[in-house]
Amino acid sequence: MKKRISRIFLGFFVVLLFLVLLYLNYVAGGITGYAAKGLASGVFLSGRSQESLEQEDLNFSFMKYTKNKVDRDAKKVTSRFLLWKSEALYNEGLGCTLVRDFSEEEVEKLDYPEINLPACNPDTIPWPAGDLVADTVPAGINMEKLNAAMNQAFADTGAYKGTFGVVVVYKDQLVAEQYRKEFNPSTRFLSWSMGKSFTNTLVGMLVKDGKLDINQPGLRKEWANDDRKNITVNHLMHMNSGLEFNEEYSPVKLTDVTTMLYKHGDMADYSVDKKLLFPPDSVFNYSGGSTNIVCEHIKNVIGDEEQYLKFPRERLFNKIGMRSAVFEVDASGIFVGSSYLYASVRDYARYGLLYLHNGNWLGEQLLPEDWVTYTTTPAKGSEGDYGAFFWLNKGAKYPGVPEDLFSAEGHDGQYIFIIPSLHLVVARNGYSKKGTYDFQAFIKSITDAVE
Repeated sequence: MKKRISRIFLGFFVVLLFLVLLYLNYVAGGITGYAAKGLASGVFLSGRSQESLEQEDLNFSFMKYTKNKVDRDAKKVTSRFLLWKSEALYNEGLGCTLVRDFSEEEVEKLDYPEINLPACNPDTIPWPAGDLVADTVPAGINMEKLNAAMNQAFADTGAYKGTFGVVVVYKDQLVAEQYRKEFNPSTRFLSWSMGKSFTNTLVGMLVKDGKLDINQPGLRKEWANDDRKNITVNHLMHMNSGLEFNEEYSPVKLTDVTTMLYKHGDMADYSVDKKLLFPPDSVFNYSGGSTNIVCEHIKNVIGDEEQYLKFPRERLFNKIGMRSAVFEVDASGIFVGSSYLYASVRDYARYGLLYLHNGNWLGEQLLPEDWVTYTTTPAKGSEGDYGAFFWLNKGAKYPGVPEDLFSAEGHDGQYIFIIPSLHLVVARNGYSKKGTYDFQAFIKSITDAVE
């Protein structure tokens, strides 16, 4: 009898061990991929220390148990979790890329075309084209209230945890700027989903060039024989394509977004294969996969790999003085518009100014004249909360704040708030997990300073 009970317990233990190993094998790619990619970009693009990133950005769930090695000579990060490992490589101009589906050698060969920054010293050029900030403040803003709001934003107590940097621009003038002690105006910060809004800009520029029709169906040959053939770029930008996609970031399971970002080298192809759940233009479903499909479509429209990689720098970043910006690519060489752009908070604020002025930058119209109107028109199914790769306040997402607010937003607390009625742009970057920062109170405290 005892032997029988022992065999049962042994069998149960073996089955349990097998299930645990199966589960770990399932999530390990996400764990090590998240650690390797985040650490590599944090070190090689943001200039942060490995210790800082491990103590803050990676200090949760399974991520805090990874063993990480930063090879500064090879510009590579290796992250291990038990039996599993992932590697991320740095390429000049393209940032850091997780090695998935393509060999390390293939990722190393990703080649950023040589593009020069504008030949000028930004410290000698007035804001916003440069970094020479005026000493005076435009009329109409209460600096005492604004300074109090800025101090509260960096309190790091209660519902105000994790701010790295904030820039406030009023009537085109930089009126407030503050950083956590280890950061400064030159530090690059991760966009997360603010990258979706930058993808909106690239589409708009191609529309202005007459090269892209956002309402044209038949985007992919894989969709030719089913109802996905009716999906357009417009549907993808409105997040109502009807494609299956789960955007939840979970520390204990892999969803579509984490599978796409950490287990696939060609993120657009992963997203293209999702099945159609609803007719296009009917149901709102926030999806990073939709953005990456658009990023690959942009490459197809441009038709040349070198010109594609040059496009954001030549047509956007250089035009509006975003000297710090780096748009990262996946292992297939496609921009990860869903998630991976790095720039300084000042440069994020510059980007907000482009949209504050309807796509016009210091007299040059970079986007179609009606593009911001299109961008801020609510998507079907979004209840006024979403336009075209931008969040909206038409559904009172931020109570007590002007309805015309629209914003680029990233899931760990990255924001560019644009409020035309108040002539206001607010850029905030940080690491604030859900529930640790009151962003409604943050933006209201700043809008309340405008009199």
